[in-house]
This record gives sequence, C-alpha cells and structure tokens, in this order.
Amino acid sequence: MAQETSHHRIVVVGTGFAGIGMAVRLKQAGYDDFVVLERADDVGGTWRDNTYPGCRCDVPSHLYSFSFAPNPDWSSTFSPQPEIEDYLRNVTDRFGVRRHIRFGRAVEEARWEDGQWRIRTSQGEFTAELLLSGMGPLAEPSYPELQGIESFEGEVFHSAEWNHDLDLSGRTVAVIGTGASAIQFVPAIQPEVEELRLFQRTAPWVMPRPDRSITEVEKAVFRRFPLVQKAFRAGIYWGRESMVLGFAKMPAIMKLAQKVAGKHLERQVRDPLLRARLTPDFTLGCKRVLISDDYYPAIVQPNVDVITDRIAEVTPSGIVTEDGVKHDVDTIIYGTGFRVTDLPVMDMVHGRDGVSLREAWSDGMAAHLGTAIAGFPNFFMLIGPNTGLGHSSMVFMIESQIAYILDALKTMDAEGLRQVEVRPEVQRAFVDGVRSSMRNTVWTRGGCTSWYLDSEGRNTTLWPSFTFRFRRLTRRFDSAEYQTLAM
Repeated sequence: MAQETSHHRIVVVGTGFAGIGMAVRLKQAGYDDFVVLERADDVGGTWRDNTYPGCRCDVPSHLYSFSFAPNPDWSSTFSPQPEIEDYLRNVTDRFGVRRHIRFGRAVEEARWEDGQWRIRTSQGEFTAELLLSGMGPLAEPSYPELQGIESFEGEVFHSAEWNHDLDLSGRTVAVIGTGASAIQFVPAIQPEVEELRLFQRTAPWVMPRPDRSITEVEKAVFRRFPLVQKAFRAGIYWGRESMVLGFAKMPAIMKLAQKVAGKHLERQVRDPLLRARLTPDFTLGCKRVLISDDYYPAIVQPNVDVITDRIAEVTPSGIVTEDGVKHDVDTIIYGTGFRVTDLPVMDMVHGRDGVSLREAWSDGMAAHLGTAIAGFPNFFMLIGPNTGLGHSSMVFMIESQIAYILDALKTMDAEGLRQVEVRPEVQRAFVDGVRSSMRNTVWTRGGCTSWYLDSEGRNTTLWPSFTFRFRRLTRRFDSAEYQTLAM
C-alpha cells in the first residue's frame, strides 16, 4: 500500500466506544476535518478483539451503550460480545463516520513538533492540530513471565487472541488466571475439553448474574416508546451509582454484599475443601467484582482441577508448580488480563521537548480530569488515568469526556486559541484530590493486590466517587486552567 502524508485539524486514535463516540459527536458539532486511525480492519476496539467463547459485558446492556444511540433490540440484560460489536458497527454507519476512518493504520509514534502533532503510522504519516486518544486500557494483553514457556511444545494463546482454529475437544487445557475473562470462557470450554487445569493465584469474589432474555414485547415497547427505555436506563444507572457507597464511602457496606457472594459460593460448591480454596481472603470489591451463575458449576465438574500452588516453571509437556507436582497439558490459555497501568501509549506519545508519557508519568499516571496532561499541548485522552469504574458503565464516563473535549474545541474557536495545555498546578491539585479520595476506599484498604494498582501500589485506574460528580466536573472547559496560545 502506498505511504501517505496528510494534515487534518483533528486526529482521533482508536475505534472502540471512545473513538467512535468522539467521531460521532465531532460530526454532530459541525467538525468535518478529522480522521480516526485504526490498526485493525474494522471498528470495535476491545469488543472486536475479544471473541473468546462466552464473552459478554458485565454492565447491563441498556446502560452500556451511547445515550444518543439507544438500542431497543438487545437480546438479554447483559449483552454478548457479538451484539456489542454489531452495535458499534451500526453506530459507525448510521452516523456516517466510517468515511473518516483510516483502517490498517497502527500508530507507532506521535510527537508534538513545531506547534502540531506528527503521527507516524504503519501506513504513512499524519499531522494534526489536536490529537485525541481513544486507545483504551483493555487493548494490549498482559502475559505473565513464566520460566520455560518458550520450551512448551503445545498450543499457547491469550483469551484476547483466541485461537478459533484450534479444536479443544479431547485436549488437556491449562487456564492461567481466574479473572473476568476466565470466569466466562471456562464454563464455555469445560464440557468440550478432556481435562481442565485451572491455575488460580487469588480466588475472586463471584456474585450471581441477574441475567435474562429481553422479551419481544419489551423490545417492541422500547422501539415505540423511547422514553420508556430511557427511564429503564436511568433506573439501572441510579442503582449502580448506589454501589459507590460501598466501594468508596462506607466500605463496611461491602461486608453485606460479601455475604451474598459467600452464599452463592456455598450453594454452588458443596465440597468444603474446594470451597475453602475458592474463598477469597480480601474484602469484596478490592478486586474487580465478577458476576457469573455458571463458573462454579463448571469448576466442580470431575474433569476440572483447581490448582492453587504457584507455577514454578513450564516444561515442553506441562506445568510444574512450586510443590513439585508436574501437570501434563497440551494447551495453555492465558486469562491474565491487560496492560492497564503499563499502557503502550506511554511509549508512543511524546509531548513538549520530546518527553514521553512514560517519563511524564514517572510518579504514576496522572491527568487533569483524566483527560488533559501537563506538557502535552492540544492532546486529550479518553479513558485516561482515574476514569475507570468498578461499578458502572465506562460509556457514561467516555461521554462526559467527549463533552469536555468538544467544549474545549468550541472555546478554542470562540477565543481564537491555537494551543491549550493544562497548567501543572491545576493537574496536581486535581490528582492530589483524587488520591486523597482514594485512601479510604475498598480498592486501597480491601487487603488485595489488583490490576487497578500500579507497581507502587497507587490506584491510578479508577474514579473514586460517583460518576455524576465526574460529569459535573467535565461539563465545562475552563481556559483559565490552561496555558494558551492565540492564533
């Protein structure tokens, strides 16, 4: 393919919920000089890439969608992956943003040079006045360092890069990890495999999944009366917001939820020895709360062995644990999540004076409102530091950030500004406030180590309060908080 160089006012990176939502809102606001760079050949982000068996969302469907594009046709209260991917494709086409997308353009580097962003991709170079990152944290799989893994002679893959060509029937499979992905694909593959060895480092809390099919009558009502669906969405939203009281305000509340999870485990796992190994030793909520009705029933089956001893090494034909036991397997599937606090974008984006995001974040990921970063002019980050959620829909947070970025653009136009860069003291004050709010939350004091925390134990991932508070904070762009440069 021929290389290209083109200039646009705005370059957006990524076509998950963040990138597509940003593109739609830019278009609706009258901005047409923008492109969206996507490394793959279609839209969807994490919902395009994660196609493992059993993959679905753990946030209710009617909340995990754009407010401006309700979908009355969700098949169940918690959407399966193919429906979410189809939804994003539909939104892309319905709102006419596909023509702005440049597929097969993996961003390799972005540098602030001579008052503009220079973006090098796998297929040519782009320059832009503003760079908007929609590269989410659930994009790059995380692999554990296992001694001897290169010697393994069987099949190895990550849940986010599922090998659909491999027939698992009759195979002896090792699953490493018991997080949000594993509890979905383990029940899906358990009946198929000959034997399943589940390597559990830390037992997760698992809550019942209140899932059900949405009836045709309900769908018809939502189609004919959109306000009913809007009210339904609002009810889910406020129910989810109440969970913040337990996570961040009064962690003692989590003990009540923990009893529900404990009863769920007791009902589904009768063997007291196995139940003891599956009982977490931390407060519910400290790690991501998982929801499933079929995980426990799957792992009590006779062809499943739950192994809690740590992995010592991998051999050509299996896994050896620290107790010296050799577990023969012919397939290894990683359910080990993503690089959340070690984002690839940290090495990709270079701001003023060539400083990379990794260098700027030597004391932990930090951004004003999770969106703007000191030292990086005309750069805004969707799903940035401390915008993640443990209770509600990321789409709500994304839409809040999109509104803030649009107001920044309108302010730049109205005030004749060429550059905006958040003041370091403004960013510091915001980040200090977030870290202070985080101190007494269950994520910090719950007695666990989670992917929410960076290598120094700081929670630079989650928003420690109500999402409506974040929306209020991002409602208006204040140019006084920024160093600005006029046209």
